[in-house]
Amino acid sequence: MLSVAVAALHEREPEHLWPLIASVLPDVCGGEALIYKLDEWNESSGTVGLSPGVAATFDLLEEGAMGLLRAGYPFAHHYAGGHDLVPVTARQAAGPEWSASPTARLLSKTMDVDHALAVPLPRTTTPITGCLVYRSGRDFDDDDIRIGRQLQPLLAAVEQQRQLLERWRRVVVAGAAGSPRETAADCDLTPRETTVLLLLGDALTAAAMGRRLGISDRTVHKHIENIYRKLGTRDRISTVLRAQRLGLLPLPASPVPGTGRA
Repeated sequence: MLSVAVAALHEREPEHLWPLIASVLPDVCGGEALIYKLDEWNESSGTVGLSPGVAATFDLLEEGAMGLLRAGYPFAHHYAGGHDLVPVTARQAAGPEWSASPTARLLSKTMDVDHALAVPLPRTTTPITGCLVYRSGRDFDDDDIRIGRQLQPLLAAVEQQRQLLERWRRVVVAGAAGSPRETAADCDLTPRETTVLLLLGDALTAAAMGRRLGISDRTVHKHIENIYRKLGTRDRISTVLRAQRLGLLPLPASPVPGTGRA
């Protein structure tokens, strides 16, 4: 799993990050299939992805059935009720009612699974933003839950990377005349260094970057040193200015005519 996460953090296309994770996470947690839910989602909208083995099955689901799965029973109610964002099983969250619920019956019919484990992303504000892992036979045990908890910081880092790459694509790539992706590759900037550069442009401190990315201050400083070396700069200001000239960061907003202000 660690090797896949490292590979994900070196992926330049944000839409490829979670499919990489979804391809291996079920096995790591003792499961057979997985659904991941990102962004602001509800029963009709939001980013929902599936592990490769079940994607074809869900393409055949009717809208109402998919909405039932997107509702996230029983985890949405469990976490919305104030419980800590730690992994729990469906039976822990709902008790014996889980097995007789419409969601459990649908999962049994479509995926031949009986049990679910929620691995929410820490520090999120919407219920079960993160992963739901499924399996048949015996329920997830304490070891599976412990592994899920150990994976939470790693999954949070992958999601933060995805969001930053999406933002970089939106504010830099979309408005660029050339190709910032190619420029970043030409400068030998890794995707991780590209996102650190984006935060440099936000004038965040190393400590703030570390909190945002879930890494240590020392690791942040190492990324910054690499960026300086690759861009041929020595400090933050010259680095941001050079990145703007190269098209790796957006140019500052022009002043509004007649106001002298941006």
